[in-house]
Amino acid sequence: MVSPLPGGVGISALTVYDWEAADGLRGGTPHMHLVCSEAYVVIAGEGSVQTLTASGFADTPLRPGDVVRFTPGTIHRLVDTGGLRLVVLMQNSGLPEAGDAVLTFPPAVLADPEAYRAAATLTGDHAVAARRRRDLAVEGFLALRDGGLAEFHAAAHRLKRDLLDAWWLRWRDGPLAAALATGSQLAALRAGDLSHLDHGEVARLEHPAEPGFGMCGLLHPYAAPAPAPAPDPPTRPPRGSSDAPHPSSPKELS
Repeated sequence: MVSPLPGGVGISALTVYDWEAADGLRGGTPHMHLVCSEAYVVIAGEGSVQTLTASGFADTPLRPGDVVRFTPGTIHRLVDTGGLRLVVLMQNSGLPEAGDAVLTFPPAVLADPEAYRAAATLTGDHAVAARRRRDLAVEGFLALRDGGLAEFHAAAHRLKRDLLDAWWLRWRDGPLAAALATGSQLAALRAGDLSHLDHGEVARLEHPAEPGFGMCGLLHPYAAPAPAPAPDPPTRPPRGSSDAPHPSSPKELS
C-alpha cells in the first residue's frame, strides 16, 4: 500500500522487544534493506542501534529526541535498555513490506530459499515464532561481525532477485509518481497555472488498534489509501520479463 505522506514515505510506531538474546542484550531482529533508507525518531526509553557495514561495526545510542538514519546495505539491530519506543520512517512505502529486508540468518539458511522462508515466516504462536526468528538472526549477526559481509550481500541478492520487477513497479507508482507530481506542479506554476492549489486536502492516518509482531518489536504500521499516480511515469522495468509483478514474499515488518 502506497502512503500519501510526503515523498512516498512510510511510517510506523514501534515498541522494541525486551526479550533477552544469547549475548545478554535485549532487542530486535538484525536485518538489512536492499533499496530502502530508514530513520528512527526516538520518542521514549533508551537503547541503541548496532550497525554493521563495509566500514565496520558501530553502536549508536538512542535517547528521546534522537533521530538516526541509515542507508541500504546497513545491517541494523535495535537494542532495548529500557522501554525503547520509536517512530520509524521508511523510504519507498510499500517496498519494505514487499520483502526488501533480509534477515541475518546463518549462511546455511540464507543459501536455501525454502529454509529462509520457513525461518522468516511467523506461524503458530506469533510471539514464540518472532522470538525464535530473532534468535536465529542474532546468531548470524554475531558471526558476521567476524567477517563474511560480502557473502551475505550476495546471498541477499539471490534470495530477492526474483522480486526486483515487482519492487520497480511499486517504486514507479509510489515515490517516483510523487516526485513527478511535484515536477508537474512546478511546471504549472512557471506557466502561471495555479489550478492544483484548488485541490488542497487534509488526510488523517488512524492509529492502528492492534500491533503486529514485527522484526524489531511490536509494530503499528500506518496504512493509507494510494494517491493517484503522476502522469506518464515509465511503464515497466528496464529489463523486466513482463508487466506483471512477481509474487511477493511474506511480509517482513521492521
